[in-house]
Amino acid sequence: MRAAVVTSFDQPMEVKDVPVPEPGAGQVRVRIEASGLCHTDIHAARGDWPVKPTPPFVPGHEGVGIVEKAGPGVTGHAVGDRVAVPWLGYACGSCEYCLTGWETLCEAQLNTGYALDGGHAEYLIADARFAVAVPAGIEPVEAAPLTCAGVTTYKAVKVGGVTPGDRVAIFGIGGLGHLAQQYAQIFGGETIAVDVTEEKLALAKQLGAAHVVNAATTDPVAAIEALGGADVAVVLAADPKVLEQAHASLRRGGRLILVSLPKDNAMSLPIFQTVLKGIQVIGSIVGTRADLAEVFRLHAAGRTRVFLETRPLAEINDAVEDVLAGRVPARVVLLP
Repeated sequence: MRAAVVTSFDQPMEVKDVPVPEPGAGQVRVRIEASGLCHTDIHAARGDWPVKPTPPFVPGHEGVGIVEKAGPGVTGHAVGDRVAVPWLGYACGSCEYCLTGWETLCEAQLNTGYALDGGHAEYLIADARFAVAVPAGIEPVEAAPLTCAGVTTYKAVKVGGVTPGDRVAIFGIGGLGHLAQQYAQIFGGETIAVDVTEEKLALAKQLGAAHVVNAATTDPVAAIEALGGADVAVVLAADPKVLEQAHASLRRGGRLILVSLPKDNAMSLPIFQTVLKGIQVIGSIVGTRADLAEVFRLHAAGRTRVFLETRPLAEINDAVEDVLAGRVPARVVLLP
């Protein structure tokens, strides 16, 4: 099969032939129809984070496709089913986190496209328990971004406690941000879209943003304060300056939801203002399998729209450069 393989952190991915994998007990082999390109894939391929994957490996954790073969003991899926294979590729199922609805915090977890070969290939192997059924009526190219960008931002809005009437500032309108905005609006939020490109702000307006702020030409803190401050700020841009602007834009009692992961792993947090204004700083990781099922149900009901463009898998390195240069309005989906 063809796969995009990370062979070294200082070299582009190699799209090359590798053996088709065989499923073991409890596993399924999925023939990939579409695989979303996430910024995490880029970090993984470049070894940006403190805990690095081990080359060679295949990135990708937004893989959607058809179960082609099932190993012994698989009961949840059958050959011919369409499934999504998300970031959470395995969790133990017995720790306190798994037993209380927080499987994404399991310390024994294995992540697709990081510790496990991922979806930027023609086939992948998945633990059948962590492959999530894709409802009929959702196209694979749309299901792919929902598998990470969707469920990650949906969870962020949930942990942010967004309630009707809350002003919700979304910092970074792109593959994740355009979905975060829609979920905030579904929860009843009055959304403020913040970005540095007019094209992405136009997309935010199209999706119903109540306010837009071009941070390249306007101080976003002052602009949001003029509106009364944000009740919730969801940060999807991996820049410490943006994290700090989001914090400063909050009104008293506001919640700062951290989703993006800056390469340098640090931001400046003003303790005095945080304490006196009663600001909560909340880290939000990807959602659970149950969260992803909710995301799919919302999309199947017509409540969300996914903006994307498709590229052939062979062009993955060009797609990475376009994402890094900001030339992609929302999400890139790779087709094998």
